[in-house]
Amino acid sequence: MTTIWNLAHDERVFTSNVFLVCADADEGRNVLVDPGNAFDVVPKVREQLGEASLDAVVLTHTHSDHVGNVESVVEAFSCDVWGYDPDHELVDHAIADEERVLLGDHEFLAVHTPGHKDDHLCFYSEDGGVLFAGDLVFANGSFGRTDLEEGDRDTLVASIDRLLDLVDPSLSEMHTGHGPSITTNPRHDIETASRAARMMA
Repeated sequence: MTTIWNLAHDERVFTSNVFLVCADADEGRNVLVDPGNAFDVVPKVREQLGEASLDAVVLTHTHSDHVGNVESVVEAFSCDVWGYDPDHELVDHAIADEERVLLGDHEFLAVHTPGHKDDHLCFYSEDGGVLFAGDLVFANGSFGRTDLEEGDRDTLVASIDRLLDLVDPSLSEMHTGHGPSITTNPRHDIETASRAARMMA
């Protein structure tokens, strides 16, 4: 069974959440989803991994609060970085829309979801009932900013709706780029975000 820790949960700096996704099975992969920013995440990763290795860094998108710690993590663990835009200086390997990637013990569908940023990805495992939503949607129907460069409200709404079409009603966990993870009917929070984003457009 895959284990997920938010390594930034007690930080009071300008950072995203940082999710360490650890596999229990030998064929799984230990992956850091968004290394965060402005705090030393390396010892926190080591504490949870013990003698195990970190296999990859996976990015939901490349805003600074999500990627500031990339270089220190790569230096410490000699792992590659995966993201949507292979032309970005921090990305070693591209993840295409609808490509399947192994996070922990589960395969996740990568879903290109621009609107907050052009290179934004969400990762959804139907079998695991888990969604990494990045900065697309948050708890209680909040949604990603569209007033930054590359932000666009209509595009964001379309991305939220696409996610709703893909996500099964039995979704059990949604881990977001900021704020608390949602473990009680997270699909409802996505539906609420879709309505709210339309109302505020």
